[in-house]
Amino acid sequence: MILTPGKLTLAELRQLCSSTSEQVQLSPSCRDGIRASAALVQRAADGDAPVYGVNTGFGKLATTRIARSDLALLQLKLLRSHAVGVGRPLDERVVALILLLKATSLARGHSGVREEVVDTLLAFYNLRIIPVIPCQGSVGASGDLAPLAHLSLPLIGEGEVFYRGERMPAASALDQAGISPLKLGAKEGLALINGTQVSTALAIDALLAVDRLFEAAVIAGGLTLDAARGSDAPFDARIHDVRGQPGQIDCAAAYRALTSGSEIRKSHLENDDRVQDPYCLRCQPQVMGACLDQMRYAARVLVIEANAVTDNPLVFADQMVSGGNFHAEPVALVADALAVAIAEIGAIAERRIAMLVDTVVSRLPPFLTPEPGLNSGFMIVHVTAAALASENKSLAHPASVDSLPTSANQEDHVSMATFAARRLGQMLENTAHIVAIELLAAAQGIEFLRPLTSSPALEGVMRLVRTVSPAMMQDRSLAHDMEAVRHLVSTGAIGHATEQAIPELHQLRLA
Repeated sequence: MILTPGKLTLAELRQLCSSTSEQVQLSPSCRDGIRASAALVQRAADGDAPVYGVNTGFGKLATTRIARSDLALLQLKLLRSHAVGVGRPLDERVVALILLLKATSLARGHSGVREEVVDTLLAFYNLRIIPVIPCQGSVGASGDLAPLAHLSLPLIGEGEVFYRGERMPAASALDQAGISPLKLGAKEGLALINGTQVSTALAIDALLAVDRLFEAAVIAGGLTLDAARGSDAPFDARIHDVRGQPGQIDCAAAYRALTSGSEIRKSHLENDDRVQDPYCLRCQPQVMGACLDQMRYAARVLVIEANAVTDNPLVFADQMVSGGNFHAEPVALVADALAVAIAEIGAIAERRIAMLVDTVVSRLPPFLTPEPGLNSGFMIVHVTAAALASENKSLAHPASVDSLPTSANQEDHVSMATFAARRLGQMLENTAHIVAIELLAAAQGIEFLRPLTSSPALEGVMRLVRTVSPAMMQDRSLAHDMEAVRHLVSTGAIGHATEQAIPELHQLRLA
């Protein structure tokens, strides 16, 4: 893949994130800009005027001048002093994306680094030399300093990496791969650790996963609608058109398409005395549509950020200018928006599970078992879903409002974007389990309505679920079944089970 700095698309990011063997190279068109900006930095380093990050200290120490003979040492010490992260290592998939985002950002030609720096980052990606980055320690302003320092140390032969399935000293991996360690020039250490690439990569990784989760949740909601013999009147296009919310309109179309041709629906059109269904059924387009709109907004912001130049100071045609592009507030706010959307996807799914096990509302056997009392059926499975939904509510608390001043109050407002994005992974896992439980419960409900069939699309989903989980007419542990269906949800297999029949579902995908 040819990487054109500033022009990455969400589809390309998805391809890069989903591949373990994709090779990349830089578009030749950007090399003149890289060289020009590096030359300007070198002129500043050779001059006498104070230039932040080139011949001064950092942060609160910006007024301290550094001797010309110590400029390279200054950058080396910067990486070493800032590599103070804690916690488990970030997933290798995420770190690979960080390498790419950092390389393409520097290659925009506004960071003042030499071509060798960008080329080494891309060599690490192509050879799958993955720096070990502890997941905690960034406040999401002045860049993702600590995690990016851990990313950068291996470039100079220090720190640790994962390589060929092993965790090892970076120096050993570079020796095996035949790569010479970088010798940093003026400003290069600062350019490497300034930036929002860690928080952005974490958020993009979550965004690409929520896409698949959302699709599975819509499908699960359609299956529950049929299992509960709910009305399809609330999905009438006219209702959604007069409101005008685009996500709601698209979701309603998907629910109509999913349930089209259901014998179950036809069987009770004239024999149902219920006037209205519970909100968890009736308001699915409104709730899920609002979540979809948030996801689409987040995608726009994160693609912009993936292409952005976010270090400091920045290099332009004739001068270096200090600013604040390292502040990750855009990422923090959309990560918080995604967190709320993920929590809501799980929250309404949990309510549908609760409705299915309640015989008064669902008109199905209590707890979806033919012999209630002797069997507990889905009673405690719902409790698991409730526990996960509750956990998501705590995790959905906005991280962006929790600024703490750092660097002796020089950096007095920070974004907390890195945690905002990192916590999405746990929320996605929680909600994927909730949706898996709903699919199991809805499939169990459909069994009690046989020989009637659901729609062709939803019967395809039923068949897929039944490949990993047979109907439960006598109690057994569903732990294995839940995990197996969760895997189908997280990998996108649930969506693919209906893809041919339901093009409307494709409209819900982000890329």
